Amino acid sequence: MAQTFETESRKLLGRLRDTMAGDDPGQTRLDKIVDLIADSIGTEVCSIYLFRDEDTLELCATEGLNSEAVHQTRMKLGEGLVGRVARRGQVFNTPDAPNTRGFRYMPETGEEVYTSFLGVPIQRLGETLGVLVVQSKDAREYSADEVYALEVVAMVLAEMAELGAFVGDGSAMGARHSQPAMLRGTVAQEGVAEGHIWLHEPRVVVTNPIADDPHRELERLTEAVEELRVGVDKMLALAAVDKEQAEVLEAYRMFANSKGWMRRMEEDISRGLSAEAAVEKEQSLARSRMGQASDSYLRERLSDLDDLSNRLLRILTGQGSDTGAEMPADPILVARNIGPAELLDYGRTLRGIILEAGSVGSHAAIVARALAIPLIVHVDRATLESLNGDHVMVDGEQGIVHLRPDDTVVTAFRDKMAMQAAAVERYASIRDKAAETLCGSVVSLHMNAGLMADLPSLEGSGAEGVGLFRTELQFLVRNQMPRRSELSALYARVLDAAGGKKVVFRTLDIGSDKVLPYMKPNDEPNPALGWRAIRVGLDKPGVLRMQLQALLRSANGRPLTVMFPFVAQYEEYTQAKAEMDKAMDRERRLGHVLPEHIEIGAMLETPSLAFAPHKFFEEVGFLSIGGNDLKQFFFAADRENERVRRRYDTLNVSFLSFIERIVERCEITGTPLSFCGEDAGRPVEALCLAAIGLRNLSMRPASIGPVKSLLRRSNLEEVRKVISDARHRGDMSVRPAIMEYLREQG
Repeated sequence: MAQTFETESRKLLGRLRDTMAGDDPGQTRLDKIVDLIADSIGTEVCSIYLFRDEDTLELCATEGLNSEAVHQTRMKLGEGLVGRVARRGQVFNTPDAPNTRGFRYMPETGEEVYTSFLGVPIQRLGETLGVLVVQSKDAREYSADEVYALEVVAMVLAEMAELGAFVGDGSAMGARHSQPAMLRGTVAQEGVAEGHIWLHEPRVVVTNPIADDPHRELERLTEAVEELRVGVDKMLALAAVDKEQAEVLEAYRMFANSKGWMRRMEEDISRGLSAEAAVEKEQSLARSRMGQASDSYLRERLSDLDDLSNRLLRILTGQGSDTGAEMPADPILVARNIGPAELLDYGRTLRGIILEAGSVGSHAAIVARALAIPLIVHVDRATLESLNGDHVMVDGEQGIVHLRPDDTVVTAFRDKMAMQAAAVERYASIRDKAAETLCGSVVSLHMNAGLMADLPSLEGSGAEGVGLFRTELQFLVRNQMPRRSELSALYARVLDAAGGKKVVFRTLDIGSDKVLPYMKPNDEPNPALGWRAIRVGLDKPGVLRMQLQALLRSANGRPLTVMFPFVAQYEEYTQAKAEMDKAMDRERRLGHVLPEHIEIGAMLETPSLAFAPHKFFEEVGFLSIGGNDLKQFFFAADRENERVRRRYDTLNVSFLSFIERIVERCEITGTPLSFCGEDAGRPVEALCLAAIGLRNLSMRPASIGPVKSLLRRSNLEEVRKVISDARHRGDMSVRPAIMEYLREQG
């Protein structure tokens, strides 16, 4: 019986292929498909529901229900049994639909006479496109063979939808990847950009979902799996010295040799699918399970299987990493995620970056900031919605991606870009002028950096120096620990490029979300509050000492400024400074030239350090407020969490009062103080920080012009009075009062 059904399944797929080969418009094709399925399965009703938007399913074709209901019957995701199948992405099979919890009666369809119900999600790579439904009057549960056959057909329907088979007369499914789409995410690097999509990992397109010759397809699958296994074994041999990488590849090997995985794909082929479609069917099921898995280990293993499936598909289709596509002249990179080394390979050729994963503090974000490339992370469905060459506009200020934008959006966006370009020209005219306010106060503006590629911005932006040079990038982009001589040469080139301007080197800030590729990650429940930055340096002093020695040698007698990150208490600073003293003693004994002058400071990123003993403020060479971390700890609001981070304003009266206390303590002891972070580069925030006493701000190079422009047109004494009045009124934030003041000033 099973063999007979397999033959019928192949016949059905063959008939589907013949239907697709014609020139019929999309709706006609859908109508023929439901008729074919109902006839082959031997059931009274077959219907296809497709998504009109993210939350709405529409009846697009039916055999057996009232034809007038087509394109009229709609339901929300999760509504009724069809909506339930779509939401869960799982098959639902019942002999008594009307008495099943959640059943929704739709009188316009005439379905009240049908008792049994089988709903199968139409999925591609874990993305549900719609639902395939069969119904009959008899109260029967559909057999496992029938369910399997409809899953195979649903998968083929998904592939056909991907290839645009149901487009033609506008009444069926809209053309995928042809309609405008607006995607939202989280801003990780500000800026706006226009360009064309370049997929970091191009999607494999299965153009032949139905097999002509099952025996040949089995041979192709066997050959491809063998090639995959050999490739994994080679990678494993190369990674033998890397325990962490070897463990991942061992999981790959386990899947590549899985008899169950191979057997399921062979069964799919026997039912009529091509080798590629069989692989993708199993991959879709794995992705669906991955989305529902709560266990992190299981999610990682399903992710391994997903990656392995991609490798197998590339072997079968010949669509390797080199697809023959040519990168556009204005590429906007789209990826699920990307490492810092890969991003650096692209360099400044990119106009913008869109990631489905990633984070505000990720390695990719650090590199994107260094390269001044707009970056938006947490953009759901970015890789699914995008195709190479698609026109795209990235608003890295609002966190919005306009994919295939219409003329109205294009015009508005280009107007915005033109206004910004005009502003940049205005800023260039004050590049060499001081940030002197109307009341005579002078604010020093410095830039943040992390790569040699940043240093040309030192002159172009008008920055007075580098207020923060992130040293971790040189560690993050390598597969092994850099040598002291390499670091020393790099730091020397940084000082050379600075041309005598001050450079503040921050020692290695790793941990939390910045884990070195060759460092075993720690499974911490809250890494942002865990083993990171100076805590790692003091617990593992070998790396800290090596870096300090490299910094001392790079100066070659020139002045040197070093600061330690994430210092939470006085003792941590004294321990870190003692390491610097030891390094200097060692360099002196070796006969190396010491810096003519050295400044050693700390980053104030935790509220605890603001309440450190008076002696700490007397001893520390300088302090730099790390605004990004300090704000998240002050408000107990994770800056990676969109649900809470936007609740709290930098211009909140409590936060400004707290910073003002730090300013006062530093004034008492004469401790140089600066503010470093995203808020320093926002003109209104920078104005308020200057008004409460901060005279040194460090920001990304592109922000220096806008900040300087506003400072030069403002009176800090007046701004301070606005802040004071808002505080006395009991305002929660000074922002409304400041914005009103600025409007009054024109």
